[in-house]
Order: sequence, then C-alpha cells, then structure tokens
Amino acid sequence: MYRSSERLISFDVDGTILDAYSAIVDTFSRHGMELGDLERFQKRHNLFKYLGGIKEFPFNLRKQLGKRSRKNILSTLTDVYREDAKLYPGMAELIRTLVATPGIRVGLVTRNITNEPMLTIRKVLSRHDIDLDGFDFAVHVPLGEEKITALRSARKSFEINPARSYTCGDEHKDFTSAIASGMHPFIGSYGFEDYARLTKKFKVPEDVISRTPEDLSRRVLHALDIGQMK
Repeated sequence: MYRSSERLISFDVDGTILDAYSAIVDTFSRHGMELGDLERFQKRHNLFKYLGGIKEFPFNLRKQLGKRSRKNILSTLTDVYREDAKLYPGMAELIRTLVATPGIRVGLVTRNITNEPMLTIRKVLSRHDIDLDGFDFAVHVPLGEEKITALRSARKSFEINPARSYTCGDEHKDFTSAIASGMHPFIGSYGFEDYARLTKKFKVPEDVISRTPEDLSRRVLHALDIGQMK
C-alpha cells in the first residue's frame, strides 16, 4: 500500500521549538506595552496572546489602533525574531540529529506571523547552525487556515504510512490537526497553551503531552528508536 518504509516527523515552530513568548515580550516592551507573565499568556484566547491579557488589553488596544501602529509592531516582532529569538533548550540538537538520521523525513509546518515568515525562520535556524534547506519540507500556513492539508500533503508526497508519521505542536489545534492527518501527536505544554488548558478544556490526552522541551525531545527520540541525546 505504501511504497516507502521511511518515517516522517513535522514540527510546529512558535511555542514548540522556538521560544515565541520571550520574543513577543521583547517586542511589546519596545513599544511600551506589557504582555503579562507566561502562566496568564498560556490561558488566553489567541487574540489576547498578541494584544495582552484582560488586564493589559485596554492600554495595548489603544497603542495598536490604526494600521500604521500594527505594521510597526509587526516590523519590530520580525526584527526581534531574526536577531534575538532562540530555540528552546535541546531543540537545535534534536533537529540536527533527526535531519542527519537516514530514513526519517523531517519538516516544518508553521503559522509564524512575522514579515516574510520563512525568511525569518531561516535566519533563526541559521543562528542555531541549522540550514532550512536541510529539511525535507517547510510550509507556511496562513492564520485562519488549518494545518491538516499541509501535513497530509507532506506525508502523501513521500508515500509514508500514517502509522509511521508524527507531528509536534504546542496547542490543541496541533493535536486535532495531527489526528485528522492520521499522524501521531507530540504536544508540548510549555508554549502557547499550558497543561491544564490542554487537558481540561480541550481534552488532549495527558499521555501525549510533554511539560518541557527536554521531555518532548526524549519522547521523540524514543519513538523513533534513536539513541538518547548526550
């Protein structure tokens, strides 16, 4: 049924391999705004993630009114990402290990919202000694669109069995996209949504959740039968 015996793994970027929260905090600070702490950030609706929480919202909304202000903030966010954003601990090593392992297709499916997002991601990865061109696929999915099509298309393009396919994310939508694509989900609760929100509000099984980047890395390596990172 499937011509390939390879395996495939896809990574979300923001909040899964990249510390997006710190980049957004820095961006807001440069515009005289406060985002709030990580715990509250993880509990907000997506809109509030970028405008600040309920407490900060009125002030932030006034600061962001008008197309010009929003463009300035987006420009700053782009600069912060490209110059300072960091991958979570262990993620660069994990990715380099996977890319170098024969028989595993490695890709990115992201909703990064900076200007020219794939260029932004290329610059971030380059600062961590990772070449974007080394991935087997890299897809940007616009906000408002589902990742399902991109994930399924990547898997089908390599003719890989869904049972040998994995995807890593940090939000409940990443979990549902993985299931709908026939792929096994690895979900981190250290990014845009916390453990309680994932399990209690969205019923994501705790069995697929990693509370730290290091734990997610260990789970991925174990699932793919790769020796643990040193």
